[in-house]
Amino acid sequence: MTLIQPVNRLLFTLFLIAVSTFGNWAVAQNLAKSVVTTEQVRAELMVHAPQGVDAGKTVWVGLQLTHQPEWHTYWKNSGDSGQPTTLQWTLPTGVLAGDIAWPIPRKLPIGDLANYGFDGTVLLPVPLTITPDFKPSALNPQLEVKLQASWLVCRQECVPQDGEFVLQLPVQSSTAPNAAAFEAAFAAAPQPAAGIARMKPEGQQLVLTIDGLPTGLQGKTLEFFPETPEVIEVAAAWTQSWQGSQWRARIPLATHQSARPDALPLVLVAELGGKRQGWATRAQLDGHWPAKAESTTAGAAPVISKPLPGIPAAPQASGTVWLALLGALLGGVLLNLMPCVFPVLAIKLMSFTRHADDRRGHRVSGLSYSAGVVLSFVALGALMIVLRSAGEQLGWGFQLQSPAVVVALAVLFALIGLNLAGLFEFGQMVPGRLAALQAKNPALDAFLSGILAVAIASPCTAPFMGASLGLALGLPALQALAIFAAIGVGMALPYLAASVSPMLARRLPRPGPWMDTFRRAMAFPMFATVVWLVWVLGQQTGIDGAGALLALLVALTLVIWSLTLRGRSRPYMAAFAIATFALLTSALGPHVLKMTEAPGSSAIGQRWQPWAPGKVEQLLATGTPVFVDFTAAWCVTCQYNKKTALSNPEVLADFDAKKVTLLRADWTRRDASITAALAALGRNGVPVYVLYQQGRAPVLLSEILSAGELRQAIAGL
Repeated sequence: MTLIQPVNRLLFTLFLIAVSTFGNWAVAQNLAKSVVTTEQVRAELMVHAPQGVDAGKTVWVGLQLTHQPEWHTYWKNSGDSGQPTTLQWTLPTGVLAGDIAWPIPRKLPIGDLANYGFDGTVLLPVPLTITPDFKPSALNPQLEVKLQASWLVCRQECVPQDGEFVLQLPVQSSTAPNAAAFEAAFAAAPQPAAGIARMKPEGQQLVLTIDGLPTGLQGKTLEFFPETPEVIEVAAAWTQSWQGSQWRARIPLATHQSARPDALPLVLVAELGGKRQGWATRAQLDGHWPAKAESTTAGAAPVISKPLPGIPAAPQASGTVWLALLGALLGGVLLNLMPCVFPVLAIKLMSFTRHADDRRGHRVSGLSYSAGVVLSFVALGALMIVLRSAGEQLGWGFQLQSPAVVVALAVLFALIGLNLAGLFEFGQMVPGRLAALQAKNPALDAFLSGILAVAIASPCTAPFMGASLGLALGLPALQALAIFAAIGVGMALPYLAASVSPMLARRLPRPGPWMDTFRRAMAFPMFATVVWLVWVLGQQTGIDGAGALLALLVALTLVIWSLTLRGRSRPYMAAFAIATFALLTSALGPHVLKMTEAPGSSAIGQRWQPWAPGKVEQLLATGTPVFVDFTAAWCVTCQYNKKTALSNPEVLADFDAKKVTLLRADWTRRDASITAALAALGRNGVPVYVLYQQGRAPVLLSEILSAGELRQAIAGL
């Protein structure tokens, strides 16, 4: 039995295990409830259906956020920083969700910035339209409403949070237990304003005129909230006046204005009778926006995050598509030097050694491995492009943000390690016909080993890869896939060269008894990879999740060992082992897949603070330089840099001398705000290291960080 040949059988075995065992773990998890409580917010899904749930009726649902003192969330236009609350509904056929009926916000000054949002208690109502296509079950006539909500809650620091909610509404009766809360929300919503609204750019100001506002508003000071972001300078002072029944305002335009709408929806708010009341209108453009300077950066990646105040816009991935392809190719070659790829290198070395005396087999192995690598990169890239086009905020390495993928890889590498250690042969675990078919097609093993290499290497970002991946997201699909393919070609290139070069083939060691010892020794890098994956899972699901996975791996090892026994004891031991594994899977499986709440600042330490949207801007506004470490537990290169350059005493002393605030953006879990921040820097994966200083462009450092490079960058502050 060769070393590479078992890979096909391994994947087949893993597939059977996954289908029979792990596939039902998600079902075992508890359903979400109607209330989610964090340290900063109590979120509750409410319903208001006074007329019942019938065709043609409107049912109101809404997310109520009750903030702790000094904390706030954001309006549809969050202002200078922050993110609006988003609601994603899962509804039965025939039930349609409308938009949020946003209440009037408040202006929230933060240093030199300002945001629009809510504090105290706020309800975000949404209408559900019941159409004739809605057919409730005769046995259980209910309307099931599911909500996935995300919000950003801030004080001086910001915490991205989310929650899953479920409500069951009886179809046969009305439901109005939250009538008072919804009536208050309807009263707080802005009313349509009659009259004509116009806006006209004049130099660096926007002149706004509105005729026909309610008579009771004339002479009063109004608040102004534009619904389109990045049009005006939110925190800047502005003037307003009344000329008879016409309200007129002059508002500074945003320094980094990215929106130039033909019509600006807006809300005006006034204090009447001791209550804040709002009126909504839409200002039409009078004239034209001034000419805008064209960008001189070819192929720049789109900016998703807002630019930082006081500094130029973030640098974008530059150069032509050809330069991006070259960068992707070089990055793929250098990816072989990343620590996460080392376990796979050992397997490939054994494969090449096995074919040292077989020139044709050597070439076939290299070509098949290369095909597996390239096609895997293209498949991952295509999946990421499709998911992003569907609205998901994903980046490179997104698969390891899923506990299920981490668990599958841990099981895969545990099985490989046990096989290399000699506990079992995969031929014992698969049907004989399949084993014979695989033995006749050794190229398939090399192809699957290429897939395995990409599975473990893809979370890392090598030098030259970062800019190319960032650019890929702004390109048409075919050009983006060409960049992913170039990364795969670069990664496979050294092995492809070794497989077709007779000179390199002659330098390989000849097969011999030493190979069995080497094979068993290679089990330990596989077990080390399992340790790393268990640690990654612990960052996502907590100590209970990591412990549960270890227990399941022990039980799986017991199952495999029992199947290798001979004689009459085999069926009894196998039955006992399989039953034990099934019971542990049922009891511990939900802990393995259940995400825990992200650790707070206390988990990071006194020197490093958690990154949050808007925090860099707030610090820069005070003149404080900022260093941000975009990292993830599943990024081995990130952990290497953290233990070397970022822990270097001289580097830390330089940070202290320059009074640099250190922020850590942990991307171990899926985080749309971090994905957007990376995209604004022209990057799409980690590690990324950025040094910010007020009035200067952000300084991007190398993916493989050195203390010397970092100290040189700090010295330039």
